[in-house]
Amino acid sequence: MKKNNSTVNSTYNPKHIEQFFYNLWEKKNLFTFDSSTAQKNNFCIMMPPPNMTGTLHLGHAFQYSIMDTLVRYQRMLGKNTLWQTGIDHAGIATEIIMERKILLEEGKNRHEYNKEKFIKKIWEWKKTSTNIINNQMRRLGISVDWTRERFTMDDHMSHAVQEVFIRLYQKNLIYRDKRLVNWDNKLQTVISDLEVENKQVKGCMWYLRYTLADGIQTINKSNYLVVATTRPETIFGDVAIAINPMDHRYNNLIGKFVILPIINHRIPIIADKKIDLQQGTGCVKITPAHDFNDYTIAKNHKLPLINIFTYDGHICNKAKIIKNFQNTKNISYRYIPTSFQNLEKNIARKEIIKELDRLKLLQKTQEHILTIPYGARSGIILEPMLTNQWYLSTKPLAKQAIQAVVNGDIHFVSKKYEKMYFHWMHNIQDWCISRQIWWGHPIPVWYDNHGKIYVGHNEEEIRNKNQLSKKIILNKESSVLDTWFSSSIWTFAALGWPNDNLVLRTCHPTDIIISGFDIIFFWIARMIMLTMHILQDNNGKPQIPFKTIFITGLVRDEQGKKMSKSKGNTIDPVDIIDGISINDLIKKRIKHLLQPKLSEKIKKATKKQFPNGIKSYGTDALRFTMLSLSSSGRDIIWDTQRLEGYRNFCNKIWNASLFIIANTENHECGIFNDNIKIFSLVDKWIFTKFHQTIKLFQKQLNQYRFDLAANTLHAFIWHQFCNWYLEFAKTIINKKEHSVLELCSTRYTLIIILESLLRLAHPMIPFITEAIWQKIKTIVGLSNHESIMTQPFPNPNNYTIDPQAFHDVEWIKKIITAIRTIKSNMRTSTNQAISILLRCESLTTEKKITDNLFIIKNITKLNNVTILSKQEKVPPSLSFIQKDIEIFLPINTLDKQNELTKLSKELTNLEKKIIISVHKLNNQSYITHAPKNIISKEQEKLKTYQNKKIKILKQQKLIMQS
Repeated sequence: MKKNNSTVNSTYNPKHIEQFFYNLWEKKNLFTFDSSTAQKNNFCIMMPPPNMTGTLHLGHAFQYSIMDTLVRYQRMLGKNTLWQTGIDHAGIATEIIMERKILLEEGKNRHEYNKEKFIKKIWEWKKTSTNIINNQMRRLGISVDWTRERFTMDDHMSHAVQEVFIRLYQKNLIYRDKRLVNWDNKLQTVISDLEVENKQVKGCMWYLRYTLADGIQTINKSNYLVVATTRPETIFGDVAIAINPMDHRYNNLIGKFVILPIINHRIPIIADKKIDLQQGTGCVKITPAHDFNDYTIAKNHKLPLINIFTYDGHICNKAKIIKNFQNTKNISYRYIPTSFQNLEKNIARKEIIKELDRLKLLQKTQEHILTIPYGARSGIILEPMLTNQWYLSTKPLAKQAIQAVVNGDIHFVSKKYEKMYFHWMHNIQDWCISRQIWWGHPIPVWYDNHGKIYVGHNEEEIRNKNQLSKKIILNKESSVLDTWFSSSIWTFAALGWPNDNLVLRTCHPTDIIISGFDIIFFWIARMIMLTMHILQDNNGKPQIPFKTIFITGLVRDEQGKKMSKSKGNTIDPVDIIDGISINDLIKKRIKHLLQPKLSEKIKKATKKQFPNGIKSYGTDALRFTMLSLSSSGRDIIWDTQRLEGYRNFCNKIWNASLFIIANTENHECGIFNDNIKIFSLVDKWIFTKFHQTIKLFQKQLNQYRFDLAANTLHAFIWHQFCNWYLEFAKTIINKKEHSVLELCSTRYTLIIILESLLRLAHPMIPFITEAIWQKIKTIVGLSNHESIMTQPFPNPNNYTIDPQAFHDVEWIKKIITAIRTIKSNMRTSTNQAISILLRCESLTTEKKITDNLFIIKNITKLNNVTILSKQEKVPPSLSFIQKDIEIFLPINTLDKQNELTKLSKELTNLEKKIIISVHKLNNQSYITHAPKNIISKEQEKLKTYQNKKIKILKQQKLIMQS
């Protein structure tokens, strides 16, 4: 028996334990990867680095809960764990935030700063931003190795990014080219195709007349062609009119010319099979410098390209003409009328339409539904623009990346995402890796005055390598690399590459990556391609970045809508942990809205959802909620009721622990003496049940079914351990006459199962398990051990199983449940002592009842149990048959009138609820507009009400007939 004078707070309060134990773990370096044992059994996982632009949201909390569960689990299995953390510099997003910040605080825009001062302000803000994010991570209890924290723009990462670029360039996989790209006029940079959001909007189709040149006519004797267009503002960039060669209306005009309206230039009529005869008029204006389809047609027909827009979306003073795709230096210019020069393109559209109408060249205007590309970051319409950019040739890299998944070197959880991955990889396009912004990794390229390209880490290296004199002026590339380029080398660069080191050699490839499905192409696929090209194993085989890809869905609000700051429906996980008032929550949601006009709508919705704000739930309840909802690839519908339930779950664990500590601390529990224990039937049952639970829980964790594992843990703790075994144990502890051996065995079972359960649950709910474990470690002889985190994960083989005892107790539970059901059906209080009659089918059954009568009577609060022979008559009773036993509750022991009154009252209330529910479900407007999950809940409620009504009617009938 170990003396322990520690006390446990009688009330579970997460705030009192969470910060204390996280500081303790960090102080003792329990998260730190042990590089001295790096060559042993390791487990490595890379955190997807969150953007430095803001705070973490529930999506982060969801993924971090999964990752931390895996890391803590593997650590308890004895593995040397490394969870690599870091922050992403988030190029474009950071510039947007910083521009908005200086506008609000100083009334300035970015261009009032020089590049150096602007970047300096970002670095200053980065300190504040990363501190906020890292504090949020700590509040979530995640066990990352803080000593190895990385930032994607720190010196080491910058060197690694440059080295990868140089190697790819030397292999002719990176090249510079002038191509049509998605251009953001607001941000004034190229935008990735993956960051384009296509939206359907109402617009117009304008029908314009292009006069035929040289006096020719159509077969209908018309001297003009009618061209339908949604973009009249690009008319100055037209280089041809295209028709389908099979279109008999116009094929006699192929090779002829039309006069370009307003500026009166001759442009050819060409034939192209891509033109749809049924769309518009069948005549299409070709503007290759500002339309992707037109660009392809122009390339095939060797037509010139005419750029008419400036980078900020205005009409040029003169249009640049590129006459040859192969020689973009051979350029000339097209005149643009003075009245249209420098007009913003939307204003230019209106003015051009006015002019066409004045010239009688506007035939008609029709409303039209358009698919318009918007920038995901800026929210404005993107413009196809012809610009010089840097590209990565991806097809050669994609081949081995595809093969890695085909061969099973990398596998997706779930496998359905393999098809998505293969489809994209087989149709992959070269990746535009340059961006025209300030904040990002500089492209390691210099140009001389003749445009010759030099690639290297710095100018000095380039001059020495190429023996360039100081007279030769070198100009550095002004563009920076796409943020996703540096993110794509995260798994190996964060581990120290290109420097050879033990951690990189032993921890790479990493074990698993956790990612949302929305960045499979942005990030996952690119990591695989670049890693396999850059790294090789000891046998020269391309090295994969990770072995498993676990894909998560999105966390949606309770209405099933995507959470976003613009909608004002995001939730800061710390607000769930600590709680927040309704006023503070509203302030948080409407702060820095891109569309301030939505403020009132957001206020109203927030007050409806959280009328009293959000109360404090603690980290463990939040984590457990996330894990219970986790199923690979499926979106999560946030459920506050479930969160409430798991807060109660934590409270139940706490209260159960108080009971166990009170009955084991400073008592003989037989921890160090096997000779003073004789296990009861229920002791053997709980050990067997726990053995089964560990095996199932571990299997589910190994299969990444965190939802099932959470449910398994919850079911055992709540139902088997707390609701059943603790009740069994109480009857033994409170027994007036009990043997020392029996009592000692019960105490032993209580404390051993509790300690083991805490270890089982620790990966999912780390704080409460650590807090309780610290209070009981002395009782179980582990006083010299510093943390539950370093304890072994429970081994099912350490818990003796007894199939017969398990079978017998499960049978007893059914008897007890049957008695409770009878009492409940007859509105008898759970604690009200009554008498029942039993009739057993066999002497064996009768003996089992007799042997366990003490437990049955005490748990069900029975005054008396009479065992009837088969011949004895049974008075009018409510009966229940349980396999080989019949249970009877005589009705004459009840107050009939009182029971009928209670039943009648409940029936009236139920019928009112049924009417309301039926009315809702018959309302077509409700069915049409309410979210599916809300309708399903209402249908379930109605079914429950109807079942209760049937039971009450049966009970009324039985009582009246007795």
